Amino acid sequence: MKEKIVVIIPAFNEENAVGLVVNAIPKELVDEVVVVNNNSTDKTSLAAEKEGATVLFEAQKGYGNACLKGIDYLISHRNEDTDIVVFMDADFSDYPEQLERVIQPILDDRADMVIGSRALGNRAKGSMTFPQIFGNWLATTLIRVIYGEKFTDLGPFRAIRYQALLELGMKDKTYGWTVEMQLKAIKHKLRSTEVAVDYKARIGTSKVSGTVNGAVMAGYKILTTIFKYI
Repeated sequence: MKEKIVVIIPAFNEENAVGLVVNAIPKELVDEVVVVNNNSTDKTSLAAEKEGATVLFEAQKGYGNACLKGIDYLISHRNEDTDIVVFMDADFSDYPEQLERVIQPILDDRADMVIGSRALGNRAKGSMTFPQIFGNWLATTLIRVIYGEKFTDLGPFRAIRYQALLELGMKDKTYGWTVEMQLKAIKHKLRSTEVAVDYKARIGTSKVSGTVNGAVMAGYKILTTIFKYI
């Protein structure tokens, strides 16, 4: 029986990229693409709708807030019709066509959660800033030392069984979303694995790594989240 797969894409002012992301997702594998417009001031919603995505609106800014909005939609609209949830960014830095490799370990019943690792894949020069690279290394090193679980990335391109996602009880509303999911997966003894994904320079400027304040705040939130769940 075919697994029912939904993609959730948080988006803030990504009118030039989100349509390309939605269009590149292998439609034969996915039942629905949900774009969460995180209080954008541009035409993000129109660009996503044009490519056939379901568009939700979340007024409260924050990556985690947008993801939580997407999960609430699944619970209220397709609770019995979702088996796997895939998260990816709206900036076209990921390769949506690699979705199949991200979900494959779950389809093969080898994992409950799969992280698309940019560290294991081909990363285009300049696609990640030094703070991003160092922050990922530091965070994954701390997770390995403190929690005994080996990850190489906190990458946004990831897949998880829907029921497992609900059991995690995700709460983070901002930058700590990805690391919270990985830490809670460890706590809940989910079977986690990584697959190599490629990464390219995003379209436009990052709202996080593209500013000093954003990079500092994201790093602080990730580190405090790691220690919070000890």
